[in-house]
Amino acid sequence: MRVPLSWLREYVDLPATETGRDVQAKLISAGLEVETVEQLGDGLKGPLVVGQVLTIEELEGFKKPIRFCTVDVGTANGTGEPQEIVCGARNFAVGDKVVVVLPGAELPGGFAISARKTYGRNSHGMICSSDELGMGDDGTKGIIVLPPETEVGKDAVELLELVDEVLDIAVTANRGDCLSIRGVARETAIAYGLPLRDPALLDVPGPNAFGHPVQVSDPLGCDRFTARTVTGLDPEARSPIWLKRRLQKVGMRPISLAVDITNYVMMELGQPLHAYDRGLVQGTIGVRRAAEGEKIVTLDGVTRALHAEDLVITDDRGPIGLAGVMGGANTEIADHDATENGANASTEVVIEAAHFDQVAIARTARRHKLSSEASRRFERGVDPQAAAAAAQRTVDLLVLLAGGTADAGVTEATAPSAPHTITMPADHPDKVAGVTYGREIVVRRLQEVGCDVYGQDELIVTVPSWRPDLAEINDLAEEVIRLEGYENLPSTLPKPPSGRGLTHRQRLHRRVGRALAGAGYVEAPNYPFINEQIFDQLGLDADDPARRVVKLTNPLNDEEPALRTSLLPGLLGALRRNDGRGSHDLALFETGLVFHLRAEQGVAGHLPVDRRPTDEEIAALNAVLPEQPRHVAVVLAGAREQAGWWGKGRPAVWADAVEAGRAVAREAGAELAVRKGQYGPWHPGRCAALAITVDGAERVIGHAGELHPRVVKALGLPARTCAMELNLDALEAVGDDAPQAPGISTFPVATQDVALVVDEFLPHADVEAALREGAGELLEGIRLFDVYENAEQLGEGRKSLAYALRFRAGDRTLTVDEASAARDAAVALAGERTGAVLRS
Repeated sequence: MRVPLSWLREYVDLPATETGRDVQAKLISAGLEVETVEQLGDGLKGPLVVGQVLTIEELEGFKKPIRFCTVDVGTANGTGEPQEIVCGARNFAVGDKVVVVLPGAELPGGFAISARKTYGRNSHGMICSSDELGMGDDGTKGIIVLPPETEVGKDAVELLELVDEVLDIAVTANRGDCLSIRGVARETAIAYGLPLRDPALLDVPGPNAFGHPVQVSDPLGCDRFTARTVTGLDPEARSPIWLKRRLQKVGMRPISLAVDITNYVMMELGQPLHAYDRGLVQGTIGVRRAAEGEKIVTLDGVTRALHAEDLVITDDRGPIGLAGVMGGANTEIADHDATENGANASTEVVIEAAHFDQVAIARTARRHKLSSEASRRFERGVDPQAAAAAAQRTVDLLVLLAGGTADAGVTEATAPSAPHTITMPADHPDKVAGVTYGREIVVRRLQEVGCDVYGQDELIVTVPSWRPDLAEINDLAEEVIRLEGYENLPSTLPKPPSGRGLTHRQRLHRRVGRALAGAGYVEAPNYPFINEQIFDQLGLDADDPARRVVKLTNPLNDEEPALRTSLLPGLLGALRRNDGRGSHDLALFETGLVFHLRAEQGVAGHLPVDRRPTDEEIAALNAVLPEQPRHVAVVLAGAREQAGWWGKGRPAVWADAVEAGRAVAREAGAELAVRKGQYGPWHPGRCAALAITVDGAERVIGHAGELHPRVVKALGLPARTCAMELNLDALEAVGDDAPQAPGISTFPVATQDVALVVDEFLPHADVEAALREGAGELLEGIRLFDVYENAEQLGEGRKSLAYALRFRAGDRTLTVDEASAARDAAVALAGERTGAVLRS
C-alpha cells in the first residue's frame, strides 16, 4: 500500500517538521511494515511552468516525426517572448496547455536542461511527459496536456504536486484495514496520540423504495449491498489534476472520471466500488452463485468460464461482473475519449458498494488467476459498515466533478448481523507480555483502535467493524502490546531444565550431516512432494512398494500431489537444476522423512482442544498416520577430485556412493554389509545392496551405485550419475555409537600381502569376509589395494584382488611364522568359500 504523506496529513494534523522517515519509524514501532519512503521530486529543480502552444511546424527529412513549436510561458522566461522548443511527441495541438521545463532546470535523475541546437533548430527547453517528471503512468504515453483553464506561467511543480513523500507499506494478510488511507491514518493518529478526522463519517441518507432494484440470493456470500444512482453526468468532464496525481502516487493509472472516482474512494476508505452504465444494466441487479457453463467477458477483455462457487453480479441477461474481483465488459462505463465524438459516453451510472465473503472472493480470484485491487481488499477483510459511506462519497464526487445529479433512491440490502463481542480479563495482556500494563492502559489502547470497552476486572470488548482480525482475547492482547511498543518488552532468556538436550536420534542426524559435509557433500533439502510419474522414470517395478504413496487432499501443487517414498526424486531434481546452471561437479546429500502407507489404514479421530490429549489418544492418532522413517541419500556427478598440480583428478564413480553409505554406518556405529544388488534406478552391474544384520538375518536397507543410463536419460541427468540411499532409522536401531577408545599397542605390526585370483563377478566383500574370519584374532586390519584383470595371464573371466593384511598381538611381537600361518589360514578359508587361488 502506497501512502502519500500529503494525503495522510488531510486526516491527521502531523507536525509540520515531521518527515516521511519520522512517520515510518512511528508506524514500524506500531507493528506496520513500512518498507521504503520514496522521495517524489527528489533532484527536481525549476523553472518548470505551464505553457500554451502557439504554433507547430512539422520538420521534414528526419527518420521520425519532429515538430518545431513556439510556446507562451508568460514571464517565466524573463522576456515574455514565446519559447522555441523542438519536440517529437504527437499528442498535443495548437492551443493546448502543456508543461514546459526551461533552461537551467534539472529533472529527476540528474538530467540538466539547457538550450541546444537539434534537428537544425535551436531548442530552448523541453515539453514534458509524465515519465520525464517521475509522475508515473498517466495513460497518455506522451506529453502532459493540462486542462484549458490552467493559467499560463503557473508553477507546474506546485500544480502537479511533484514534490511529496510516499510510504510503501507491506500490509499483512490480517490487516486489510491498512489497505486504505483511512486505516493508515488511524494507525498514524494512534502512534502520535493525535485525533483522527475519519473520512467515513458522512451524512448518509437511509434506504428507500426508489433506488435501483437489487436482489441478493446468497446472503452468506454478500451480507450488504448498497446501490446509488447518479444521472446527468457531463460526458466532457475530466478528472482534475489533484485526483489524477493522487491515483498516480498510490500506483494506479487514471482512466476516466467515473472510474477514477471509484478508485479514489477505494484507496481513501478501503471499500472497493464498481460503477455500471445505467443504460446498459437490464432489470434488477442480483447477487448469486454462478451456474455451471455460464461465461462472462471481464473488463480486461477475457472470456471466463464460471465455476459453481463463483459469486457473480447479474442482471436480467445473466452475469455482469465477478463479485469483488472485476466487472463485466457489457456494462462498462464509457468515457468521451473512448467513444466516437463522445456520442455514447455514459451519463447515468449505478454505484455498487457491497461487502462480500472473504473466502469466496479469495477462491474466485485464485481460480481465475485474476488478482485485482478489489479482491486484495475483500480477501483481507473490508469494513462492512463503510459501504454506505463509500457510496455517498462517490456520489458527492460525481456531483461535484462531473456535474451529475444524485438520484433520491437509495438501495441497501443487508443480512442480519451483530457486533462481535469478546470477554477478556483486564490483566490478560499483562500475562501474555510478562509486563504489568494495568487496566487503564489496556482500556485506553483498545479504545484507540475503535473498540467499545466495558467492565472492571472482566472486560467486555466490542470489536470495531473495520477490524475483523480481532477474533479472540489474544488478538486484543496483541493490540495492547504492539501499541505499547514491542521494543519495550523485556528480554528474558529461556531456562531449560538440566539434563536435557538433543535426543540420540538428533545427535546421530547431526553427526551424519557433518560427516557427509566433511567428505565434500553439500546439503540440499527438498520439498517432500512428488509426482507419481517419477516412479516410471526411475524404472521401479509395477508392484514395487515404493509406488504406494500417501496422496494429499489439498496439495500445494496439483502436479505434485503425493508424499515422497524416496529422497532421490528431490535430490536428482536439484542435481539436474544445478548442472543446467553450469555447476557440473556436484555432490549433494539430504536427510529427511519419507512416507509409507500402512498395511491397515484407519481414520484419525479428533483430538480435544480444551485439554491435553492423553497418551492413549496420541498413540491412537500415531497408529493411523503413515510410517515416516528417516532416510539419508547422496547423489554425485562430474569430478569427484579436481585436476591440478597435485594430480589428474578423477570422476565420481559408483564406489564413491558406496563409501558414502559406509561413512554413514560408521557414524551410527553399525556394521554395513555391501552385497551385489539390483534395484530400480541403479545399473544392474554397478549396484550394491547395503544390508545390516537383524536377529541373525541380513536385511537390505538401501542401495548405492551408478544409475541406469535409461534413468539418466529420462531425468536429464549428467552421464554416469551415482546415488546412494539407505534407511537411517534402521541403521540407528542396530548401531552402537558409544565412543570406543582406540587400542594402542607397543608391539610392531606384521604386514603380509596376498593376491588372489577369483571369478570376475565375485564381490570383493565376500573375499574380504572370508579372509577376516580365516585370519583370526591376530588380524588388525585388511585393505584392498589393487584389482587386476588380464585374460592372457589370469584366464578368461578371472581377476586378481590384492590385499594388505596387518597382524599384531597385544602381548608380544609376532614372529614371521605366526604371521605367515595366519595369512595361510585366511587364504585357505577364502579358497574354500569363494574358489580363490593364490596368484603365482
